[in-house]
Parts: sequence; C-alpha cells; structure tokens
Amino acid sequence: MRRLSPLGVILFARNVADPVQLRTLTAELREVLGADAPILVDQEGGRVARLKPPHWKAHPPAASFEAGPAAAGQAEAAAIGAECWAVGLDVVCAPLLDLRLPGMHQVIGDRAFSADPAEVVRLGAAWIAGLRQGGVLPVVKHIPGHGRATLDSHEDLPVVTASRGMLTLDFAPFRDLAADDLWAMTAHILYTALDAERCATLSPDVIGRVIRGEIGFGGFLLSDDLGMKALRGDFGGLTVAALDAGCDAVLHCSGVLAETAAVLEACPALTPAALRRFGASRGQARAA
Repeated sequence: MRRLSPLGVILFARNVADPVQLRTLTAELREVLGADAPILVDQEGGRVARLKPPHWKAHPPAASFEAGPAAAGQAEAAAIGAECWAVGLDVVCAPLLDLRLPGMHQVIGDRAFSADPAEVVRLGAAWIAGLRQGGVLPVVKHIPGHGRATLDSHEDLPVVTASRGMLTLDFAPFRDLAADDLWAMTAHILYTALDAERCATLSPDVIGRVIRGEIGFGGFLLSDDLGMKALRGDFGGLTVAALDAGCDAVLHCSGVLAETAAVLEACPALTPAALRRFGASRGQARAA
C-alpha cells in the first residue's frame, strides 16, 4: 500500500468487527495514506449494510420511505452518516437514484426509492442532505440508471435495449440532483441506444455525452467495482479503459492484493480535472 498508494479505501463487512476495531483500522489507514484519504463504505440500510447489529442499528431499505415524509428519510440518512463518521468512514456509497421498475433484477429491488422519478428526486435529495448532515460524503448510484437491468451486474453484463427516449426517465433523478460537489458511481450496463459495444463504465460516449453532457453531472465520477463479472479483461486493461472513458477513479473491491496491485500499477495520478472535482467534494465531509 505504501509503494502503490491508492487514493482511498473501501471497507466491507469482512473488515469490520466492532466500533473500537474499526476506528483503529481507519486511523491506521490514514497514517499510511494520509489524513485526507477517503474511506468508503456501502451503508444503504436494508440488505446492503456493512455496519450491522449488535454494534450498529439496523436501518430500513430505501423503498420503505416511499410516499413518506422527506424528513424521515433525511433523519435516517443523518443517523447512518453519524454512525459512519464516528468510526472514521467519511464516504458512504448511497443513495441509489435508480428507478424501481417492473421486471428489474432484485439485486436492486427495495434498495431503490420508487419507480417515479419525481419521488426518487424528493427522497434522494433528503438522503444526500442527511448523509452530509451526519458528516459524510454521499455517492449516488448507479449513473445513468440501473432500473431496467434484468441481470445482476455482479454476475453478468446486463444489456438494456430501451430507447433513448425511455432512458431519459432513468436519467432524470441524476440530472435533477447533479452537483459539482457530489460523487457518483457508474453502472456496468450496456445501453444499446447509447453505445452498442461498451457498458457505461467503459464508454466515452456514455460518460462524455450522457453523464457529463445530457445529465450534466460535474462531480467526481467513480467506477463500480472492476471485479464484477459484467466486465471482461485483465485488471490493468480495465483500469485504463475506465479512466480513458472518463471515470475520475476506479474501485476494486475483492481484497485480493495481487488484483489490487494490478489496478494500482495501471493508475496514473488524478488528472487536473479529476483533482479539481475531488477537491470540490472533499469539503462536504467532516474531517474524521
């Protein structure tokens, strides 16, 4: 880690025992990587939670907040943020702005707020505000939208054949909540109407024309995990392809050090634009 220093770290349940252990781990990571290194976690509530009882509260899934007061969602997100910040985690990969559409693969399911873009915007805004209130930086996902996928991108490459006109509904929550001080995570999905050959994470057309252009997302763009089976190829090649497509940084999540080393060997320093976007976002999270 000292030789091939990553930008930051993402932690999983395998890294977590209890609050004392986790606080010690995050402090040790920052001793190696630097005080400003982001430490990420997937802590959405519901099925996707790395901090769990008995040491942490069980939070409900996003779908349970549909049609309810936005203040309730904001309070829940603030509680999640405060729990994470207290143990040195300062970036939370949530909320999902994907639509909860009929026929979607249940890898998303109740992790999404609603099928209604306006409702996703209403609750997504509350969660973004709540996580920031709790002291952490949110990462919205999975841009430009996972709701039409009928396969789990952890296991295979979903191919979405919806028209570009239909996809504008999926884009809407990301567009309406786009901000230059926000992070977003890409979808490993091939949208035939946008790029018939490359999934969003690896597509300059999707990232440049859709995510940065049509959606107008000006924040820090992070790939989803390069180890997911939706992607094919060696880790060095995937790293270069994702960064060349327009991602600011890439995620690798297996914990297999040889794989991580291959990713880091292929990673250049942040581009000036990525560094500017990274700096704009970091002021939104409290120092751990």
